[in-house]
Amino acid sequence: MGSFSNYAEAKILDHIVGKTSFTMPTAYIALCTADPTEAGTGASITEVADANAYARVTTAGSDWDAAAAGATANAAAIEFTEASGSWGTVTHFAILDSATHGAGNMLAYGALTASKAVTDGDTVIFAIGDLSATLD
Repeated sequence: MGSFSNYAEAKILDHIVGKTSFTMPTAYIALCTADPTEAGTGASITEVADANAYARVTTAGSDWDAAAAGATANAAAIEFTEASGSWGTVTHFAILDSATHGAGNMLAYGALTASKAVTDGDTVIFAIGDLSATLD
């Protein structure tokens, strides 16, 4: 289960009180080797290195359930490219608004139920419902 980042919480609050509009972002899933924390950004999170065929995965609105009871989850499987070498031990995921490694705003994040050492030939796949985020 994940939570919204400080960045996303501020944007949503400003939007709902009419301070400024928040443009709907495209969501990109990143894999992290440490807790990104609520204050994380695309530049500060400990994301898997930009090597060995690693890249953030783009998702569309149709890839997610409609939010209910303060939560949403992936409605479609999310699949990363097969690793061509070690990605390290993945412990968390992050949802960002940029496809570019080391860039963008983190929108939400969460811990994996089990850490996974990703090695050459592995493919990381999140089955339907495996990634979720809550608004706390």
